[in-house]
Amino acid sequence: MPRSRASSTGREVRVLEELDVKNFALIDSAHVDFGKGFTVLSGETGAGKSILIGSLAFLLGGRASAEQIRTGSREAQVSGTFLLGKDSREALEWLSAHDIEAEDSRVIIRRTIKEGGKSSAWIGPAPVTRADLSSFASTLVDMHGQHEQQSLMKVSEHRRYLDIYAGIVDEVASFTSVYNVLVGKRRLLSSFNTDEKGRQERLEMLTFAIGEIDAAKLSDGEEEELEAEESRLSSYEKLCSDIGEAVHQLDGGDEGVGGVIPCMRRLNSAFERAVESDPELSPISERLQNAFYELEDISSEIQKYEHGLVYDPDRLAEVQERLELIYKLKKKYVSQNASVADLLAWADNAMDEAARLGGAGEDKSALEAEIAELEKKVYLAAKAISGKRAEASARMSSAIMGVLAKLGMRNAVFKVSMKVKPGDAIEQRCGPYGMDDIEFLISANPGSPLLPLERVASGGEISRVMLAMKTILSAADTAGTLIFDEIDTGIGGEVAVSLGEHMKKLSVNKQVLCITHLASIAVFADNQIKIAKDVAGDSTSTDVFPVGGQDRVKEIARMLSGDSDSQQSLEHAAAMLQKFGGM
Repeated sequence: MPRSRASSTGREVRVLEELDVKNFALIDSAHVDFGKGFTVLSGETGAGKSILIGSLAFLLGGRASAEQIRTGSREAQVSGTFLLGKDSREALEWLSAHDIEAEDSRVIIRRTIKEGGKSSAWIGPAPVTRADLSSFASTLVDMHGQHEQQSLMKVSEHRRYLDIYAGIVDEVASFTSVYNVLVGKRRLLSSFNTDEKGRQERLEMLTFAIGEIDAAKLSDGEEEELEAEESRLSSYEKLCSDIGEAVHQLDGGDEGVGGVIPCMRRLNSAFERAVESDPELSPISERLQNAFYELEDISSEIQKYEHGLVYDPDRLAEVQERLELIYKLKKKYVSQNASVADLLAWADNAMDEAARLGGAGEDKSALEAEIAELEKKVYLAAKAISGKRAEASARMSSAIMGVLAKLGMRNAVFKVSMKVKPGDAIEQRCGPYGMDDIEFLISANPGSPLLPLERVASGGEISRVMLAMKTILSAADTAGTLIFDEIDTGIGGEVAVSLGEHMKKLSVNKQVLCITHLASIAVFADNQIKIAKDVAGDSTSTDVFPVGGQDRVKEIARMLSGDSDSQQSLEHAAAMLQKFGGM
C-alpha cells in the first residue's frame, strides 16, 4: 500500500514520529507518521486497530511469536523513529550508558521475528536483547491496555509518585544518603562485634585468599589470550596442513605450475602482449598486475607464518597449567563461569574487608556514639517526611477521585494507603526511603472493598484510572508517549466527552495515542488515523491511513451512526469537530 502520513497539527510534544510495519499479522505494509498532541486510531470492529497497537507493543519489547508473521511471509519487521527532546533525559542517559548515540536527536528501534520464532532487535545500529529493548522503550512509551503491565500498577513505584506529588523528591534523596551512611556504620560495628574467634578465622581465610590470588599475578584479558594460544598449539598439525595447502595452491608446489600465482604471472604476460595490440586494454592489465602483486604479498606473508610455526609441547603444557590455575581460583572464590576481572574485584573487596577486620581495635565507643546520633537524625527526618506524605496523600486521593468522577466513575473511591513499617527499633521501622509503606487502593463500585490497583478487573476501569493518574501525575512519568487501548469500554455520552477533554489536556505535555470507537472522543484529537480491512479474493489485509478534512468528517459520521453518507450524520459530525476543536 502507499506510504501514509498523519497530519501533525497541534503541540510541540512528540516522541514517536514514524512507524513502519511489514508482514505483521494482517498488515502487509504500512508507514505512519504520527503527529504531535492527541491522535486517535479509529475503524470498524475487526478492522485491525489492535493489530497496529500490537505491532507497536512488539517493537517495544512485547512477546514475539511466529504467529505474528503474515500468512505467506517468512519474516515480520517493525521499526519506529523516536524524537528525543529536552525532556528525554532518562532515555538519553540509557543510550549513553550503553554506548549508543542518537542521530539528530532521533533513535530508530527495529525488531524482527522469523518463521522459526526467533526475534532480533536493534536500538540504532546496536543489536540488543529483549530485556534491554524493553528497558529502553519504557523511557519512551507508556502503553495502557487491558493486558498490559502499566508502570503505575507497580506498588514499588507508588511511593515515588506520591513523593513527586508532594514535592519532596530532593528531601527523600537527602534522607536516603544519610540512611545509607547509617547502614554502613552499622555494618562496620557488626564486624567489630563479631565473635573474636570467628573474626580471626575470617581474617585468616581472607589473608590466605588474597595471597593466593596475588601470587598468581593475574591480569584482565589474560585468560582469553591463553585460550587462543592453547587452541593454536593444540591444532598444530591441522594448522600446518591447512597453511601448507594454501601455499601449494598459491605457488603451485615444487614444479611452480598450476598454482594461482604462476597462472596470474602467465595471465599478466598475455595481457601485456594484448595491450601492445590494443592500448584500451591497459586499465585491465594494470588491475591484473595489482592483483598479482597483492597475491604475491599474501603468499609471502603466509610462507613467513608457515616458517614460524613451531610445535612446542612444553609451552602447551605451560599454557594449560596456567589456565587450570585460573579456573581453580575462579571456582574457589567466585564461580567457574566468572571472569578474571570478577576474581580480581573479589580480591579487592576481600582486602577492604580484611582491613576492617584487622582494625577491630579502633575506638568502638566512638562509633557507637556516631551511630546513635545518626539514628536520631534518620528517625526525625523520616517522621517529617511521613507527615508531608500523609498531607499529600489526602490531596492526591481527592484529586484523582475528582477526575474519575468526570470519567464516569462517580462512585469510585481512591485512596493512597500509608502504613508505618512494623517494629520498634529504628533499623526495623526505617528503610532507605523512610518509615512508610505506600500503596494505591481503589474501589470502583459501590459496596466494593478497597483493593490494590492490580486487582481492578475491568480493562475500561483500569484505563480510566490510568488516565486520571496521568492527568494528576503527568510530570512523574518520564515516558513522552502515552498509548491507551480500550479506554472507552462501557462509557458514552457526557462521560466520553469528558474523557476526550482530559486526553486533550494531557496531550499538552505528552504525545497521546488512543484507540476508540466513540466519535465524542475522536473529535478532540489533533490527528486521526483510520484502520480499515481490505479483502481481495482470498487475501485479507489491514490498511492504515490518515484522515483529514471531509474524509475525517465522513469517518466521524460513521462512528456516530454507522452511516458515513447521510447528510444528517455528516452535518452532526462537522458540528462536533467544529465545537470540540478537531477541525
